[in-house]
Order: sequence, then C-alpha cells, then structure tokens
Amino acid sequence: MLKHWWKALTVLILTYVFVAGLMSPVPRLPILHEAIRNAFFHPPLWIAMMAMLLASAVYAIRYLRKGKPNDDLMSVELANTAILFGILGCITGSVWAYFAWGDLWPNDPKTNGVAVAMLMYLAYFVLRGSFDDEMRKARISAIYNIFAFAVFIPLIFIIPRLTDSLHPGNGGNPGFNQYDADSSIKNIIRPAFIGFTLLGFWITQLRVRLRRLEINLDELEESTKSVADRSAEVQDTTSL
Repeated sequence: MLKHWWKALTVLILTYVFVAGLMSPVPRLPILHEAIRNAFFHPPLWIAMMAMLLASAVYAIRYLRKGKPNDDLMSVELANTAILFGILGCITGSVWAYFAWGDLWPNDPKTNGVAVAMLMYLAYFVLRGSFDDEMRKARISAIYNIFAFAVFIPLIFIIPRLTDSLHPGNGGNPGFNQYDADSSIKNIIRPAFIGFTLLGFWITQLRVRLRRLEINLDELEESTKSVADRSAEVQDTTSL
C-alpha cells in the first residue's frame, strides 16, 4: 500500500480542488466575476498536459538511445493521456472565453497555436497507425514525437508573447500572477496543478498496464495458434 500513497494524495487533492473551487468565495474581478473559478481547472489541465508531453518526449529519446519497447509504450501512452487533457483544456478554455470575451474560440495566437499543436499530435497517432513493423513504427514515431514537442514550445510560449493576445502574460497583458496573488485563488490553484498532473500520470499508468495485458494476450493467442497448427501438421503426417 505504501507505494500507492501518491494515488491517495491525488484523490484528496482533487476532492479539495473541486469542492473548494466550486464553493469557496472568490474575488469579484471585472469581466471575470464567477468565471474566475475556471482558473482552478483550465490552467492546471494545460500544465498537466505539458508535463505529460515533456515526459513523452523524454521516453521517446530513451527509446532512440536504448531501443526498449517499454519506453515506446510509455511515450505513446503519455501522449494519449496528454491529448485527453488537451481536449478537456480546450473545452474549459472555450467556456471561459465565452463568458470573458464573448466567443467560444477567439482569434487569438495562443488558442490557434494550441489547435495546431493538437493537430500535430493527432498526426502522431495517424503516423503510428500507418506502419506494420513494430520497430520501424516505434523509431519513426519517436523522432516525430521529439520534433512535435520542439515545435509545441514556441507555439504555446513564444509566439503569443510576440503578438497581441488576450491571454494573461502574453501580448503585453499582465501575467496570471495578478489572479493567484489573492490567497483564495492561490490556495486552490497551486494544489490543482499538482493534483491534475498526478491524475494524468495515474491514468497513463493504467493505460500502460492495459496495453501490456493486451500484448501478453496477443502473444498467448499466437503461441496457442502455433501449437495448434503444429499439432494439425503432425496429425496429417500420421494419417498419411
């Protein structure tokens, strides 16, 4: 049980974040009003997504160096979970944008950069599905994964800072720390960053275990089929 302490911590943190995030008093800020509660969910989802994309790229590098199938498995499942969190981030961001800026998807360099980045990672999964050879699939997709993460960083962090942007900390706007300076925000959003990131790695761990079971079952079916084929050949030879 001791090795699962971080899972219990994840449940406790997220329970606190959801309850406190929806029920605790928040500062009455212009334009945002009650929509400021989305700060407890939208930014933490993006932080968790970026942490998993970074880990996915690290495992891709490890696979290219050592060639271990487990590194490729970890890399692809981390990317899978990151895309899930990215979709949730887009949904929460669209809801927030609608109430703050009057548009579900404003023409903003950061939101557009996110869309491009998501499409790049969706192309990563299409690329993996286009190869039958496992080693070739793992190697080429690992190279693409590293390239996609290298492009992701300027799309999200650099380009929006060089142009006009609605997002805090970009295009001359004040940073997000103007919101979390208030203790009612800070005491919830900071645990949320940890909780959602831990949740992402927990989901990834479950996906990896499921994939390993699927691989073992496939290998068992192939070995059983091979034994059955050899038995059939022996029976045919004996009957002759």
